Amino acid sequence: MQLLDGKKIAGAIKLEIRDEVQKIKEHGGKIPHLAAVLVGHDGGSETYVAYKIKDCEEVGFKSSLIRYEDDVTEVQLLNKIEELNADTDLDGFIVQLPLPEHISEQKIIEAIDPKKDVDGFHATNVGRMVIGLPTFVSATPFGIMELIKRYDIETKGKNCIVVGRSQIVGRPISILLSQKGVDATVTVAHSRTKNIKELCASADILIAALGSPGFVSKDMVKEGAVVIDVGTTRVPSKETKSGFRLKGDVLFKEVAQKCSFITPVPGGVGPMTRVSLLSNTLLAAKKKIYS
Repeated sequence: MQLLDGKKIAGAIKLEIRDEVQKIKEHGGKIPHLAAVLVGHDGGSETYVAYKIKDCEEVGFKSSLIRYEDDVTEVQLLNKIEELNADTDLDGFIVQLPLPEHISEQKIIEAIDPKKDVDGFHATNVGRMVIGLPTFVSATPFGIMELIKRYDIETKGKNCIVVGRSQIVGRPISILLSQKGVDATVTVAHSRTKNIKELCASADILIAALGSPGFVSKDMVKEGAVVIDVGTTRVPSKETKSGFRLKGDVLFKEVAQKCSFITPVPGGVGPMTRVSLLSNTLLAAKKKIYS
């Protein structure tokens, strides 16, 4: 069994990005600028945005944080997005999800200029991904594909099962894995799938993206399979200062014994998600997607 060390690979990619930013500086070019809009004080969102700002500092990006309280109106948020769309110094921005119930997440996403949608959630960017055009791929699927690539995991003709059909992870990763050049045979399973245990056990590559802690047990995994755990559910813990720990969708200790490759939680997909946002921002700054 070999760990798919997302922390290690993300660190290497950060160094590559930092070197490229340094070259941009030396040639008098524009430094990439990423902004994050944070509404409210959700613990997970606060942590994630703080990491994003730190990541920007590490690679030499300019970063901005725009904060709103939970009672911000949808109109106020839409007005801010319009302002960010028009800001010529800003290369990309994200609106951190989830948002309060009185705000339509889809309306907010669709208001973002696709050229600055470094989260890759806008329908235009999703559509471009589906038909294989250059685009901003959402960060988690982007990170998973990069992890597979950098560990030289064979995908051609492999039977891949994606458990979970979210618009952020499950659906896009299934499309990316089935594209020409990657050539996996992909099945998307979900809560209504019959015989899901048997289906998972047939996978050469199993991607667990349900958000259900400990869902995948060893009897659901084929000997020698590649297992990628996207789950990052917060569960209470008396052993940590924060009072919680992250738990994946896979029972790591028992499943790892059967795998050829497996991602840990934390330290697997999470760091790759974060660094993929940096990669998208660099692409936006270089105008390599929409040119």
